[in-house]
This record gives sequence, C-alpha cells and structure tokens, in this order.
Amino acid sequence: MIYTKDSYDRLLESLFARHPSVQDHGFTAGAYKPGLAGMLQFDAALGHPSRQFRSVHVAGTNGKGSVSSMLASALAAGGRRVGLYTSPHLTDFRERIKLVEDGGPSMIPREEVFRFLTEQELGGLSFFEITTGMAFWWFARQQVDVAVIEVGLGGRLDSTNILTPELAVVTSIGLDHCALLGSTRGAIAAEKAGIFKPGVPALCGVRDDETAPVFEARAAAAPCPLFFAEDFDTPDLTLDLEGPCQAENLRTACAALELLGAGPEDPAVRDALARTAARTGLRGRWERLCSDPEVICDIGHNPPALEINFRRLRESGRPLLIVYGIMADKDLDAIRPMMPPDAQYFLVAPRGERALPAEVLGERMQGLRHTVCKSVEDGVRQALDAAKRTPGCILYIGGSNFVVAEAIGWFEPD
Repeated sequence: MIYTKDSYDRLLESLFARHPSVQDHGFTAGAYKPGLAGMLQFDAALGHPSRQFRSVHVAGTNGKGSVSSMLASALAAGGRRVGLYTSPHLTDFRERIKLVEDGGPSMIPREEVFRFLTEQELGGLSFFEITTGMAFWWFARQQVDVAVIEVGLGGRLDSTNILTPELAVVTSIGLDHCALLGSTRGAIAAEKAGIFKPGVPALCGVRDDETAPVFEARAAAAPCPLFFAEDFDTPDLTLDLEGPCQAENLRTACAALELLGAGPEDPAVRDALARTAARTGLRGRWERLCSDPEVICDIGHNPPALEINFRRLRESGRPLLIVYGIMADKDLDAIRPMMPPDAQYFLVAPRGERALPAEVLGERMQGLRHTVCKSVEDGVRQALDAAKRTPGCILYIGGSNFVVAEAIGWFEPD
C-alpha cells in the first residue's frame, strides 16, 4: 500500500474498527487486554525499542497527563529531545505520540504511523498495545534523550509497564474504574504502585493515611526508595495550564525533576514549566476556548476531578451555563450531588456507544434546570445563545473527554 492522505485515513479507520479502543468501546474483551504477555512479545518483535531510551513512568487517577506534559516540557529545556506518550487523544490520533523540543511539540508524522501499521503484524493485539508499541518504536527511531510515558489504566497490568524507567511517579489516587482496579483508594493505590521497580526511585504526589501505607509496603517489597512530593519545595510560577489541580501537579512535577537532577532552580526549566501547554500542545485542562462569552472546557470526568471543577465554578459567583455529557460507566450517583444547583445545563451525548444517552441523563437530573440536546454541537449552540442573554456568565463544557473533543472540533473546525 502506498502512502497518501486518503490511504492513511482509511488505514486509521481500519485500526479503530479491527482493534477497538477503550476510548470508544469501554473495557470490553475486544478493547481491554490486561497483562504484559502480549506487550512483551510485541516489543520483542519490534526489536525491544522499550530498552533503547531512558524513561519516566507516570501513573495516577487524575493529573498524570498534566504532570507528564510538565515533565516533558521541563526536560526538553536546554536542547534535549523528549518523547511524550499520553492518552487518550482529543482531535487527532497522533496527539498520543509526540516529540517535545525547545521549539515546541511535533506529533508523530502520518507517514510514520502509516509505515508502522503496514509493516507490523498486529493480529491479536489490543488498540493500546499497538499504540504503545508504536510510541516506543518511534521514540527509539528518533533517538530521544528521554521519554515520559503515561500509564493508560492502573499500572501493574498496563501495557506501558514493560519499561524499567529512571523514575516512577504516581500523581493521585481517586475512585475511578473501580470494577477493574478495586473499590477502595487503597486497592487502587496498590494497582498503580505496580509500576514500582527494584532500585528505581518512586514518587507519590499525595501522602494520606489510606494510601501512604500501601505505597510504603509496595516500595519495601520492590525494593525501591520512596518519596512524597510534599517534602520538596515548589517554585511560585504562573502556568499556562489553568485549573484547580495544577498547583498540586506542579508540586509533583518539580519533585520529580529534583529526583532526576533537573530541578526547577534552572531558569530555563522554570520557563518551560510555565509554558507547558504551549510547548507540549496539551489541551482540555481548564482551557479557555472563547473569551466573550467566557467558555471553559475541561476533560475531568470522574468524581474527584469534577468535585474540584464544580467547586471552582460555584466559587466564581457568576451565572453558570454547563454543557454536560457522561459515559454510561461513570458514577453519576456520586457526581450528581456535586453539580452546581443554580446552573443551567445543556445535556448531551457525544458520539460513540459508551455515551449515556442525553435523554437518560436528563431523567437523572431532576431538580436541576436542564435542556436535553440532540448532540454536543446542538448543546454548544444552545448554550452560546443562552450566554447572549446571561451577562457575566461562564460557559463550562465537560463531563467527558469526548464532549470536550467534539466541542473543540466545533470551535476549531480546521
């Protein structure tokens, strides 16, 4: 097959069709394959690219994408070539696999994606195993100085866990994906601490009574040195990544940089941290899509993240318009009491079979002022119309990565 833009698009459509992603199909047998056996075999078939670059491994319930991007931006200061592997993507598959340098981010070229998908034997692999293998393969080909690798789910059984990194980071622990990771924060911490490796320093972003003993036990069993971010100093920086959690994420990133010998006392590193979004292309973290009216989107989708976001909206004291959609497997019973009671809601269902239908969502939103909308686009349009009649309002778009992705696509059709 010869590369063209059309052949690339068809091949990518085939990848999503033949290897369903958790992003689109949830944790079904076809999309989710826990365990490392398949990934180890795939890595061997690729020539063990996972062993050909230094790495930092980042897990956590919330904040791991932001911390990974902060680390990639900071490590690229001074001329390093840094690989960055994150998930999911919002508008372009290639967002998952980037090269970060002083000049800014560059996604894996379409030609390289095409070459990988046409040259490799992919039968029996999950979507995430394929994308992880592609990231490792490309980072090795690019001879990156270091790669920052974000865990997809959990840690212990995640495909990325074939790495032996220079540092393992766990950003935060919250109740999410409980059916797969455990029903308590302690059980979830144990799964995420599965990325701890013998002799490799481990850093935890948060110390609390429920999870700290788990981390300490896992570190002792590895064995590996264990650190907590609160024991490190954090510089006072203004970030281009906005949002209620970014101060905590910055603290974790700065502690990680200290352990890697690239501390934020370097002015170039501090500047790189402050401009993380611009240098890595990270989107959807309390991102302002429009200023008049003020439109904010955020990919926070589980109870711990949404509790913080909704609190910030309430504390603004401004009229609130909220375009909201959710996946059917999320804990709406836990989220519903957190939702600002005085807001006007525009309920949507993004494309994809995992989404909770807007009509069903509406039935569970009794007591809140809401409109059931035909699509994300319809919800955004109706919310913008309402904003014209609501001086000083904030229009918040969230509840799901997919809602944010479709909203960004509407605001930025190119």
